[in-house]
Amino acid sequence: MQNSVLNNINSPKELRLLNPKDLPILAQELREFIINIVATKEGHLGASLGVVELTIALHYVFNTPEDVLLWDVGHQAYGHKILTERKDSFHTNRQLGGISGFPKRSESKYDTFGVGHSSTSISAALGMAIASKLKGEDKHHIAVIGDASIASGMAFEGLNHAGVTDANLLVILNDNAIGIDPSVGALKQYLTNVKKGTQKRNNIIEALNFDYSGPIDGHDLSKIVFELKRLKTVKGPKLLHIITTKGKGLKQAEADQVKYHAPGKFDAKTGDLAIKPNKIQPPKYQDVFGHTIVELAKTNKNIVGITPAMPTGSSLKYMMNEIPERAFDVGIAEQHAVTLAAGMATQGLIPFCNIYSTFLQRAYDQIIHDVALQKLPVIFCLDRAGLVGEDGATHHGIFDISYLRCIPNLIIFAPRNEIELRNIMYTAQLGLKLPIAIRYPRGRGVTIDWRQPFTKLEIGKGVQLKRGKQLSILSIGAIAKNVTKAIIDLDVSHYDMRFIKPLDENLLHPIFKTNDTIVTIENNATKGGFGTTILEFATMNNYKNTIKTLGIPDKFIEHGSVEQLLNLVGLDVESLKKTFRNLI
Repeated sequence: MQNSVLNNINSPKELRLLNPKDLPILAQELREFIINIVATKEGHLGASLGVVELTIALHYVFNTPEDVLLWDVGHQAYGHKILTERKDSFHTNRQLGGISGFPKRSESKYDTFGVGHSSTSISAALGMAIASKLKGEDKHHIAVIGDASIASGMAFEGLNHAGVTDANLLVILNDNAIGIDPSVGALKQYLTNVKKGTQKRNNIIEALNFDYSGPIDGHDLSKIVFELKRLKTVKGPKLLHIITTKGKGLKQAEADQVKYHAPGKFDAKTGDLAIKPNKIQPPKYQDVFGHTIVELAKTNKNIVGITPAMPTGSSLKYMMNEIPERAFDVGIAEQHAVTLAAGMATQGLIPFCNIYSTFLQRAYDQIIHDVALQKLPVIFCLDRAGLVGEDGATHHGIFDISYLRCIPNLIIFAPRNEIELRNIMYTAQLGLKLPIAIRYPRGRGVTIDWRQPFTKLEIGKGVQLKRGKQLSILSIGAIAKNVTKAIIDLDVSHYDMRFIKPLDENLLHPIFKTNDTIVTIENNATKGGFGTTILEFATMNNYKNTIKTLGIPDKFIEHGSVEQLLNLVGLDVESLKKTFRNLI
């Protein structure tokens, strides 16, 4: 592509000088650029391919960054990054030290708001629009949000407020009928009817005092440019409804939108996924959850499964396929998911509420007010606990121990391996008097033969994994794997505490009386985490031992592979070995 259009575009300034007839050429080149890099570097593919035309049109029509552009969630912002002075660094996307996979304020003036979780764009853009009005500034504020995200409660809160303002706000509804998994709910059906032309009256957007236009073809550049120019002259809150295809321009990505959301490595020319070696591996923790809940639900008719829009990522899809009437995808609605589970628990059902650790943060009041305060035995399954890798700071599940352990009436457990995960799920569904949070990591476990017969666990009971004389190490969760490897040649004791709450005090007292130095290890923030729990225990019992707490330091950890990040925070095998030797 010697004389390509994209080669000459480094910022929206050059883009706006293009002849309109060159814009479709730019769209094709931008798609190819994204495909070629993501094919080898990995990342979120389908979402960015679906908004190529919209991205070009927005930067062509509006005077970014003076006009403010926000991308909801940010999965779809690769084209935006390439067109806004990051084309030459885009190959570092999501890599340690490289650019972020999501819009990030500290990275670029064009990234006006940091994102990663859904449904924040309308509220943030409205806040900016109100600020502009108060400051006497004449600029536009555009929020691009998908049909899955706009169904979330927070998006409705933003729409509801915006409708009674005269803010210069444009919401663009990118309607492709899919988030990561297919969109669900009544609003999805409503939008489907709008697209079919069967929903003529009672426009829900107009009822909220928005100037509604569309739906229009989101891949027709001339139509989008025309409509955006028209909307620049319309005062007050307005919404443009565009129809797009996720994965547009790559046949396989259009055909399998779930798999090609973030497909890993693939062939840029054919679109075929890289063939992985067919060797026997331990399962992913999410699949252990998914298969185990089906196994348990077949013998316990009261078990139900709930996920907020992550049936594939959480592997609740197995239950949705086999027992669909008892498995619920509630859409991007974490608060609703938790209180729905609470309501079910009052009626004797046994809800397994599966939410990524980082997303459970969005339902904190519901955990306290609707579940723990009422002692309702909801079983929270916190997938992606700990460092998750390339998605970075917005997605690391490193705060859950800290934000959950201060809540009364809540049991907190972290399985060391897949068998422990199965056994705690089995134990929980036998009947608990209190809610329980089970935290487990992203990725594969350590056990090939993981489908073992169930064993009931004693709540609040830890186990000793190795006996030694020189040091006592207390670990929680799957990080025990690294500890086990690090201490092979060391004369130390290793304990898997299993429960952060309640603590196994019967196990702790002899440990504190035997060893002067105790090390705690967790894949969670050290502030308020498992180590802090042990420090509190020592203080309350007047122990004077030296206690070293290892975990995630008091800062946000950026993106990189899990291995790189564990090394960065000193939780990899070699770093742990060095720390232990220095303490002996």
